[in-house]
Order: sequence, then structure tokens, then C-alpha cells
Amino acid sequence: MATENALKNRSNSSCELCTASSNLSVYPVPPTSDLSAQQSIYLCQTCLAQIEGEQALDINHWRCLTDSMWNQEPAVQVMSYRLLHKLSSESWAQDALDMIYLEDDVRTWAEQGIAAERSNGPTRDSNGAELQDGDNVTLIKDLKVKGANFTAKQGTMVRGITLTDNPEHIEGKVNGTRIVLVSAYLKKA
Repeated sequence: MATENALKNRSNSSCELCTASSNLSVYPVPPTSDLSAQQSIYLCQTCLAQIEGEQALDINHWRCLTDSMWNQEPAVQVMSYRLLHKLSSESWAQDALDMIYLEDDVRTWAEQGIAAERSNGPTRDSNGAELQDGDNVTLIKDLKVKGANFTAKQGTMVRGITLTDNPEHIEGKVNGTRIVLVSAYLKKA
């Protein structure tokens, strides 16, 4: 009860991500939380259901993250960063990730949660080599890029990839466009 009262005061009785003012509850920020106000945030049911996977992520709902990422509370910054990371295939979310500033300890906390979510297995290329964030890969076949009106040609180098929540997909830039690629069509460079 003390944590909830502290969060109500801190948030002015509104969701700390989207500013909704009804159906609010305490959310302890994983992977470890001592249930204190410093390691929890106040969320509406819409945000909570999407974060916990009960509902699919509504991309338009999460545009609020471009405001909440500037919140002074580390727990709010951590959740904003993690959600922006999940939505990083959207250009606006990638732009926000490029702008966000986190203190080193806050970034570590945010990255721990992302790593915990990825624990469903490593991302592997077509030869079974494990891929990591920042690796360079080569396309092993021509791939039509939906919505971008170009074909990524076999042999194209994709530098500095980013892993996603799905171990079968990575993100990278091809022809200046950030796209999601299937790891089975890649070879570690």
C-alpha cells in the first residue's frame, strides 16, 4: 500500500507511460524488483495488458513513449527503453532509441530485462553460428523487401545487426533502410 501511495503521488494518479487516469496498478519492473516505488511504475490496464503479453502491442498506443522516455524516474526510463526496443522496427521508435539517454546503471537495468526476454534461445545464422548484437552478416539469397520497393541482393553485407525478441529475426540496414531479416537467410561474416 505504501508503494502504491508513493506511485500515486509521483505520477499525479496517472499512468507513467501513457498518462491514462483510470484502472491504475503497481507494476514491479523485472527482472528483479524489491517492490519499492523506485523499482516499480504505475500503469493503466491497457499498458499492463500489452506489456504482459495478454494483448498484442498496439503500435499507435506506444507513441506515448517519445514523452515518457524523458521521465526523471529510472523505472519509467527502463520500461520506455525496453518497449522502444521491442518496437524498433518502427522508424519513430528507432529514432527515439537513437535519442534516449540513460545513466550507465539504468541502461544496465534496462538491458538485463531485454536479455531475460531473449532467453528463449540464441539467434543463429544459416550455418548454425550464433549471432550477437553488432555482428556483420551477408545475405545468402535475394530478398524482396516489402514496402521499400527494392530487392536486397545475395552477397549484400549488413553491418552492425540488432537482435530482436524473436530468435528467427534480426534487424539491420540495407540500402539505408532499417529492415527485419530472417536469420535463416544470413551468414555470419
